[in-house]
Amino acid sequence: MTAVEKEKFGATNRTSSNACGVTLMNNQNGYVVADVMRHHDGVQVREYPSMIRIDGGNKIEFDFDEISEALGAEFNVYDFEEIMSTHYGRMVHLDDKTVLFANPEDAAEYIDFDLKVVDVAD
Repeated sequence: MTAVEKEKFGATNRTSSNACGVTLMNNQNGYVVADVMRHHDGVQVREYPSMIRIDGGNKIEFDFDEISEALGAEFNVYDFEEIMSTHYGRMVHLDDKTVLFANPEDAAEYIDFDLKVVDVAD
C-alpha cells in the first residue's frame, strides 16, 4: 500500500502489532507494579487518574519475586489478577510470574497451541 492508497473501510489488517500490555488499577499495588516495570527495557508505563497502562513489544514478564520485594509483601498471580482490568496479547500465568506475548506462536509452548500455516492472499 502506498502513502496515497487508503485501506478499504472495514478491511482486516492481519499484520501483527508486535505489542502486548495490561491495564492495572491505579492503587497502591498497581503503582508498585508499574514502578517495577518502569525499569524494564522496552516497557512503557503511562499513568492515568484511575488506571495505569503497561505496554511493551513482543514479551513482557511480571516477576512476582521482584514485585514482592518492591512491595514489601508477598505478591502472586491472584494479586495480579485483582489489580488487572484488561490485557492484550497471549497471557500465561506461571507460579512465579505472568508473561504476556504479542504473538501466539511465541506462547505456543505454554498454551499447547499448534499454530497452523495459513496462506493469506494479498
